[in-house]
Amino acid sequence: MAHSTPSLASAHAFDTVNPASVRQAIRKGYTGYTAGFSPGRVQANICILPKQYAEDFLLYCQRNPQPCPLLARSDAGDPMLTSLGTDIDIRTDVPLYHVFEHGELVAEVSDLRGYWRDDLVTFAMGCSFSFEEALIQDGLPLRFLDEGRVAGVYQTTLMTRAAGAFHAPLVVTMRPFTPADAIRAIQITSRFPGVHGAPVHFGDPSRIGVDLGVRYRDVGSGFVGEDEVPVFWACGLTPQLAAANAKPSLCITHAPSSMLVTDLRNSSLAVF
Repeated sequence: MAHSTPSLASAHAFDTVNPASVRQAIRKGYTGYTAGFSPGRVQANICILPKQYAEDFLLYCQRNPQPCPLLARSDAGDPMLTSLGTDIDIRTDVPLYHVFEHGELVAEVSDLRGYWRDDLVTFAMGCSFSFEEALIQDGLPLRFLDEGRVAGVYQTTLMTRAAGAFHAPLVVTMRPFTPADAIRAIQITSRFPGVHGAPVHFGDPSRIGVDLGVRYRDVGSGFVGEDEVPVFWACGLTPQLAAANAKPSLCITHAPSSMLVTDLRNSSLAVF
């Protein structure tokens, strides 16, 4: 694998390759980004809701598969996600969680055991970190990883399809490429619909209501070189925004770029 992926992981004292070791490190207090961890393994976006909201949120995911590529849904009250790996406990295995009440962020925590209830349902969705690995393996540059950063995140004016109270504009991630590399990136990511798939737009950001200088929650790098074009993919922060707009009594998500590292292999999600 090219040198750029491990750059975010190499400074850590724990084993960043084995997914079970990563989860153990998170349980012991690691609260940072997970980009570059466990190469070859799927990382997941997380949204946890009371059971009364679960069916509408499931429908929202089904209607918007690019920003919400569903990997797993738990039974109500069950914190274990056995379909995603060995001994995954959603209460402890994400580096940092955001807790919302009625749409307002009320806490940022590293452990959910104090918040857990018997009516909570966990949704795990695919993450762009998986297709970034495929891009790197093909030799496409992602210089923000070398800088210890993540892709720039933006809110667009493109609306997703609503389901019940869940509604939101599409949130995207941006990666800059030369025109030739952009074409190759489109080809590669099209193989992975389970982790957002092909881009939703490339070129002029204003066509989707984006100003590259205004990042969503100030996340990531927005730099685009003179010989490059910005390429935009649907982002897993979209369902978080939809959940915030729905204003459920409780909603818990991962903090941006602090993902659940699973045992699933990225290759298992490729469709061709």
